[in-house]
Amino acid sequence: MDFEFSEEQLEFKKSAIRFAQKALNDGVIERDRDAVFSRELWKKCADFGIQGFSFPERYGGNNADILSTMLLMEGLGYGCKDSGLIFAINGQMWSVQMPILRFGSDAQKDKYLPKLCSGEWIGADSITEPDSGSDAYSLRTTARLEGEYYILNGTKMFCTMAPRADLFVIFATVDKRKGFMGVTAFIVERGQPGFSVSKEIDKMGLRTAPFGELVLEECKVPVENRLGKEGNGAAIFDDVIEWERSCILASLLGGMERQLERCIRYAKERKQFGRPIGKYQSVANKIVDMKVRMETARLILYKLAWMKNTHGKATMEAAITKLYLSESWIKSCLDAVQIHGGYGYTTEYELERDLRDSVGSTIYSGTSEIQRNIIARYLGL
Repeated sequence: MDFEFSEEQLEFKKSAIRFAQKALNDGVIERDRDAVFSRELWKKCADFGIQGFSFPERYGGNNADILSTMLLMEGLGYGCKDSGLIFAINGQMWSVQMPILRFGSDAQKDKYLPKLCSGEWIGADSITEPDSGSDAYSLRTTARLEGEYYILNGTKMFCTMAPRADLFVIFATVDKRKGFMGVTAFIVERGQPGFSVSKEIDKMGLRTAPFGELVLEECKVPVENRLGKEGNGAAIFDDVIEWERSCILASLLGGMERQLERCIRYAKERKQFGRPIGKYQSVANKIVDMKVRMETARLILYKLAWMKNTHGKATMEAAITKLYLSESWIKSCLDAVQIHGGYGYTTEYELERDLRDSVGSTIYSGTSEIQRNIIARYLGL
C-alpha cells in the first residue's frame, strides 16, 4: 500500500474542509434542536460536487476513486459539525446512487443519477421493517407482478430522509418460498399510487436527517422500475451494504480529528489547582487514547479503500472498519465530554450533540453485533 497521496487528492480534502466550515455550520445548534433538515445546504453540497464526487462525469459526477472519496468525506467530517446532513448525504450516495449505477439499466441511470448528483432530487433506501432489522431478509413487504406493474404491499421503518426524499430504493419479496432468493429491488418515486410516508420519527441524534415510516398499499410500480433482475435483491443489498460500510463512516474520522484538536486546546487553556488540566495524567491519557483510536481508524479505513480499489470486494474488512470506527467514535465523544466537564455537557459547547449523534453509528448499516458475526464467519467460527 502506498500512503503517499497526490496533491490533487489532498486538495480535495482541504477544499472540503474550507467549504464545510464556511457554508454548513451556521445555525446547526438550532437545526438540531428543532430537527430541521436544510434542503438549501443539501443543494450547496451538491453544487460543490459531493453527491456526485465518485460517480461518472456522464451523470454530473467527478469520477473519483474510492480513496479520494474517503479523503473528501474525511475533510467534510472535519469541517462540518452537522453530522445528520453528512449522514444523509452518505446514505444517498451509497444506498441509492451506487445500486442504480451498478445494477440499473441505462435508462434508469440516465433518468435518476443526474438528478441525485445535482441535488435536484433526494434519494432514500428502505429495507428495514417493523419486524425485520438485523435479519434483513425476513421481509414481509411483498411484490406481485400484474401485467406491466409490480404491486407492492408492506411497511418500512427507520427510513433516512423518507419525509423529504423524491426517490426510494425499496426491497420486497416476490416469492417467499425462495427466502432471500426471492428478494427484489425496486425504484419507487414519491407520488406513486399507493405509496405514502405515514410517520416522521423523532430520535436521539442525527436530528437534521429526518427518519420516516413508509407504507405501501397496492403500490403500483412499473416493471421498468425494477432494479436488476427479479430475485437479485439480496445480491444488490450485499453489494450496497459493503459500499455503505466502507464509506459512510469516513466522515467520522474527520470528526475525531476535530474533536482531538479541540480537546488539546482546552486541556492547555483550562486550569485547575493552578495547572493546565492537560498536565494531569487522567486528562492526558484520555487525549492520548483519542489520538491512538483516530490513527488506528485511519489505517483501517485507508487499507479498506486500497482493497476496494485493487480487489473490488472486501467484506470482512468493511465489517472491521464499520465496527472499529463506530465504537471508537462513541468512545472519543465520551472522552471529549469528560475532558470538558460541565461545559462538555452543555448544548453551547456542541460536544453533547456529537455524543448523541455517535450512538447511531453502531446501529445503522448493521449493528456492531452483526459486524462481529460477519468477522467471526470469515475466521471460520
